Amino acid sequence: MRRALALALGGTSLGPNPQVGCVLLRADGTIAAEGWHRGAGTAHAEVDALSHLSPDEPQGLTAVVTLEPCDHTGRTGPCSEALIRAGVARVVYAVDDPGDASSGGATRLLGAGIDVVSGVLADEAEETIRPWLVAARSGRPFVTLKWASSLDGRSAAADATSRWITGTAARQHVHEQRAAHDAILVGTGTVLADDPSLTARGDAGELLPDQPLPVVVGRRAVPADAALRRHPRELVETGTRDLHAVLADLFARGVRRLFVEGGPTVASEFVRLGLVDDYLVYLAPTLIGGPRVALGDLGVDTIGDQRRLTVTRVTPLGDDLLIAARAQPRRTP
Repeated sequence: MRRALALALGGTSLGPNPQVGCVLLRADGTIAAEGWHRGAGTAHAEVDALSHLSPDEPQGLTAVVTLEPCDHTGRTGPCSEALIRAGVARVVYAVDDPGDASSGGATRLLGAGIDVVSGVLADEAEETIRPWLVAARSGRPFVTLKWASSLDGRSAAADATSRWITGTAARQHVHEQRAAHDAILVGTGTVLADDPSLTARGDAGELLPDQPLPVVVGRRAVPADAALRRHPRELVETGTRDLHAVLADLFARGVRRLFVEGGPTVASEFVRLGLVDDYLVYLAPTLIGGPRVALGDLGVDTIGDQRRLTVTRVTPLGDDLLIAARAQPRRTP
């Protein structure tokens, strides 16, 4: 299963489909074939692994898969039926498929007389494809909220200037994160104040191969001459401040990973509504003071309502620090 998880990471994390790996084992435990999913429209991991064998070779093999084989027809056929047709004798997988349309593969396999074992290294698999699983289970994109601030929590000086609080290493890391997400979101206030391009760029300023879909939240129109109008991908103007509606629309567009770079108003609303899954906070060793805080009102009126986070890593980036954290489940009194 750990080999299958490593194979899964060979596929893209972008788009609506999960990263999945598959290992086909002989009765003596040796590997007959391996496969992984490379993205929407390509062969699923199980079919990719089977493609490396002659028609008779899969007979009696064990398929070790990171996610329950799907049981629906999309751009490709059901993996459950492919495994049945191939004559596989046993299927071992880590995590149940949470999709309403795609789940049920285990039931179909059992009905065909195939031995099925689930939950193997489930925790490791959950962590490997956590963003996709969160999106599939919640029906909205996995949300990463990013901000850069001084040690005293200011995102800009009193006159609203903010370029640059962090150094080049931190800023380049942000560009890499943009490329690792399906879409990037800001509010109209940020667009009008900073005129950002929201592209993912390399060290020399070149555009990276993967560009996030630019999304603007708010009712005000983006100016005709804004830098966002020249983004490689078509701008999405939501025309609303309703974040639940925005996320539902993006999910329907195939967005599963959303990078939020909005100012304090947008960032605070995402936090207040409990819509943030991961936090990336870039801290610069500087003090600014004044009113321009990174976050505003979160609806925390008493200390018991504070939003607790779990820090997952702290990474030095030049003189700056990146603090990565994730939201803890809210406790009900």
